[in-house]
Amino acid sequence: MSKKITKWLLLRKFIAPVFLLAALTIVGTVGYVYIDNYTWINALYMTIITVGTVGFGEIQPLSNAGKLFTIFLIIASLATVAFYITMVTRLLLDGEWRRQYRLYKQSKRLNNMHDHVIVCGYGRNGKQACEVLKQNGITYTVIEQRQEYVAAAEHEDLIIPGDATKDEVLLEAGIMNAKALISALPNDADNLFVVLTARQLNPSTIIISRASDDHSIKKLKIAGATNVIMPDKLGGAYMASLVLIPDVQEFLSMLSSKHNEKFQVTELEVTQAINLGELNLWQQTGCTVLGVKQVDSKYRRNPTPDYILMQGERLIVMGSAAQIAKAQKHLQER
Repeated sequence: MSKKITKWLLLRKFIAPVFLLAALTIVGTVGYVYIDNYTWINALYMTIITVGTVGFGEIQPLSNAGKLFTIFLIIASLATVAFYITMVTRLLLDGEWRRQYRLYKQSKRLNNMHDHVIVCGYGRNGKQACEVLKQNGITYTVIEQRQEYVAAAEHEDLIIPGDATKDEVLLEAGIMNAKALISALPNDADNLFVVLTARQLNPSTIIISRASDDHSIKKLKIAGATNVIMPDKLGGAYMASLVLIPDVQEFLSMLSSKHNEKFQVTELEVTQAINLGELNLWQQTGCTVLGVKQVDSKYRRNPTPDYILMQGERLIVMGSAAQIAKAQKHLQER
C-alpha cells in the first residue's frame, strides 16, 4: 500500500461526512428554489438553519411539498451527524484509528529506509531472524501474508501484510534500497519465487533463503540466492556439536551479538592490496584475524603473515567493539 493510498484511507473516514453535508446543502438549496420559489440566498439560509437544527422560523411560508422537503432535510442531517459520531467512536474505541495511523507512519518510514533487511515470513525461523536483527540494532521490515502471523507480528515496528512473491509488495518493503532479504517462508516453491523476484528487482542485494528439501538448494542458488539455509539440518548439527565440543559452541554463542562489547566477530573490507604481516592488526589494534573471504567467495582460514590481501577481499576478525573500530580505521588509513 503506497503512502498516498494509506494517507487517503486514514483521512477518508473523516472527509466523507463533510462531503455528505456539502451535498445535502446543495440539494436543500436547489430544492427550496424550485419547490417554493425561494431566492438563492434565502434558499441557502433556509437550508443551513434546517440542517443545523437551530430552531429559527421560516423565511417565507412553505407549501406542503416544501414542508415534506424540510422534514427530509432534518432527517438526513440527523442521520449524517449520527453516522459521523458512530464512525469517530468506532475509530477511537476499537483501535482502527491507531491501526490506520500506524500504517501511515509505517509508509513514511519505508519511503526513507535504506540499507535495511526484509524478512519474508514471520513463522518460527522468520521470528528468530527478527529477534537477532533487533538485538544487533539492524533496521528491518517484515512481510507476512497469513493473518494469524500478521497479528502475532503487530508489535514489530514495520509489518507489511501481503504476498512476498509479488513485485509490488517487495517494492513497498523497499527492496530497491535493501541491504539484504531473508526468505523464511514454509514452502520452498514460495521461497523460490521470492528469490527470483527480489534478484530481478535488486541484483546487488544479499538474499538468504530457507529450504526444506535438499533438491531445492541448487534451484534457489540458480534463482539468485546468496546463501541457502536448511534449519532442520543446521539444528541437528548444532546439537551434535554441543556433545562433541560444548565449550567451543558456548564460546561462539557469545560472539553472535554486536551488542557484546567484549567479544565480537565481524568482517572488514579491504580497500587496497597489502601484506597481512605489514598490516599487523594484532599489535596495532588487538584484533585476531580468523580468516579471509576472497574475491571468488572462497575462504582462506587462519592466513599466514605473508598472505597478500587484495582489494575487495574481506577480513574476518575477532575482538572487542573498540578493537574492531580501531582495526577498521587502521585498515582505511593504510
